[in-house]
Amino acid sequence: MDVLPNFSVTHAASIDDIVRARAAAPDSRLIAGGTDLMVNIRRGIVAPSVLIDVSQVAELRTIRADADAIELGAAVTLAEVAAHPGVQQHFASVAEAAGSIAGPTHRNMGTVGGNLCLDTRCIFYNQSEWWRGAINHCLKTTGAICHVAPKSRGVCFATFSGDLAPALLVHGAEVEVGGPAGRRIFPLERLYIGHARQDRPFSETLGDGKSYLGLRPREFVIAVRAGRTPGLISGYDKIRIRRSIEYPVAGVAVALRRDGPAFADLRIAFTGTNPRPVLLAGTETLRGRSFDEESRDRLEALVRDQVMSMKTTFTPGHYRRRVASVLARRSVARLFERGESD
Repeated sequence: MDVLPNFSVTHAASIDDIVRARAAAPDSRLIAGGTDLMVNIRRGIVAPSVLIDVSQVAELRTIRADADAIELGAAVTLAEVAAHPGVQQHFASVAEAAGSIAGPTHRNMGTVGGNLCLDTRCIFYNQSEWWRGAINHCLKTTGAICHVAPKSRGVCFATFSGDLAPALLVHGAEVEVGGPAGRRIFPLERLYIGHARQDRPFSETLGDGKSYLGLRPREFVIAVRAGRTPGLISGYDKIRIRRSIEYPVAGVAVALRRDGPAFADLRIAFTGTNPRPVLLAGTETLRGRSFDEESRDRLEALVRDQVMSMKTTFTPGHYRRRVASVLARRSVARLFERGESD
């Protein structure tokens, strides 16, 4: 185990406390569960001088879910989300995603904000410092090239693996963030700016695996909210190498509503496949259709076109794309059949 660098810890009691603490230490990081951050510190990936403990900020501990809406504060634990009756009943994809993350001890510590802002991952990045040094580091740390795609001309292909994001995206969630300029609310999809294929300069809305969050300097997540669409049912499923602890090779959230034998609404989102969670575009073309063989073929084509096939895990990229397609078809079929009986 690597020796941790020196840092201090300050405890925040309010949103204003967090803003002031971040202004005083620009390189500071927020911590509540620390299940991802502490690993990155131990590996020498980040070395903040100050950690701001936000676990006791009351506003960040909000959890509400009913037949109308869901609201999750950034410091709510994954275990609390998974066990909440309102989340289980009305936002099943969120409960299932939260309950599938890592192992029980991780879920007791890990938080909503931490999972939404989970660092992107890659086999060349998530290694010890000596291992990274042996390959002259990578683009996401201090290296000059992306080892996944050496000819990418400065684009990082590390992938996003958070489970909550796709589960919330299919419900049209919004995120509230705070920072030096105050608060702002915007669609959750816009929090993620990691686009691996691009021919334009990086910006606040266009990044890659290294610049993957659309947060402005010293901003942080306060809460995520979504309204409930009547008749919409949802679920979450994923494939990983080991049943617990492991990040997903691919994860899929599906939400749909039936109108008799046809789709009235269909939403699908992926994680573990791209530098951002992918809200699948083009699913509206399946509305008004039954889930027949042609619909399955159309769905597979959408997945094939939008899921990245680069190798950023120990599994081949083409395998991950295939797994994503199978998960999507299986989840849609399961919920489509359930929608008939509801």
